[in-house]
Amino acid sequence: MSKIAVIATGGKQYKVKAKDVIKIEKLAKKEGEKVKFDTLLIADSDGSSLNLGKPKLKENVEGKVLSTEKDKKVKVVKYKNKIRYKRNLGHRQSKTSVEILDIA
Repeated sequence: MSKIAVIATGGKQYKVKAKDVIKIEKLAKKEGEKVKFDTLLIADSDGSSLNLGKPKLKENVEGKVLSTEKDKKVKVVKYKNKIRYKRNLGHRQSKTSVEILDIA
């Protein structure tokens, strides 16, 4: 059984295990750099024991930055009735792909 953990980064929570590739909010790291997620909320090592953080655990999750790219475009429409106001906007959020190396 592989180790499973729940980490928090970028205001969101992610359930990860070793060798997972996740897309998270943009990090200020370059490709190939290692990153540590110290906000570990839950850790399950062997399937029988579950460690809950109150508010977080002391263990760390290590990852490696694979790439940074932009996500899909989200279209935003602003419209006001009866006053001839309409605006179309688009937004592409920057995302970072991270491979989880180890859950310690």
